[in-house]
Amino acid sequence: MHIEVVTLFPELIHQGVAHGILGRAIERGLLAVGTEDIRAHTHDVHRTVDDRPYGGGPGMVLKPEPLVAAIGAATARAPAGALRIALSAQGEVLTQRRLSSLAQLPGLVLVAGRYEGMDERVLESAVDRELSIGDYVLSGGELPALVLIDGLARRLPGALGDERSNLEESFESELLDWPHYTRPEVYAGRAVPAVLLSGDHAAIRRWRQRAAVGRTWLRRPELFRNYDAGRAALLAEFLSEGQGPDADTER
Repeated sequence: MHIEVVTLFPELIHQGVAHGILGRAIERGLLAVGTEDIRAHTHDVHRTVDDRPYGGGPGMVLKPEPLVAAIGAATARAPAGALRIALSAQGEVLTQRRLSSLAQLPGLVLVAGRYEGMDERVLESAVDRELSIGDYVLSGGELPALVLIDGLARRLPGALGDERSNLEESFESELLDWPHYTRPEVYAGRAVPAVLLSGDHAAIRRWRQRAAVGRTWLRRPELFRNYDAGRAALLAEFLSEGQGPDADTER
């Protein structure tokens, strides 16, 4: 996948993709991330990229001319069929399902705004879609762009050490992940659940499914869109163990 990021801070993007899974995906040729500096498309001595908003109000707004030119330059390097996405608090909220869909594309052009936002005419003429990473406001679109890139990189075949990791992630089945444990067997007086030490793979799988259903019911009940008979049975088992909303769920 080839991703271009249109930004005022290219170094922030380059530093963000240089480590961990992202860095390895780039080293293996699975992912390419480039940047286009908006200031490179200004024509005045001060390299002005923003101006006061019409109608008054606080803050500054990114000007359309340099931003559209930067998007055009980035799009020219991106593969055919690349989607142009602005990271915006007013966009659709990013979900695992949307990540899976975007991962099927050959590339993306991500537009990271700053200040009070960008001129609306940029969104109307040079952007295909707006995405948000949550209902809160950040100083700019660079961190959301990195969040999106990280989520996409995990979907690329060969990016993870074990491809099963993607299948067992939180939200892949509209459930949160189950609890995870490692050595030591007892820590701070808390023991690893005995079933995980049993070697009974069927029992372990059942325990994990039950724990995922129960954790989702406790913490994110709105995710229970597919409340089928199987999940109902798992939830009943979870609740019968005394792990309802008033119980100590860390046991």
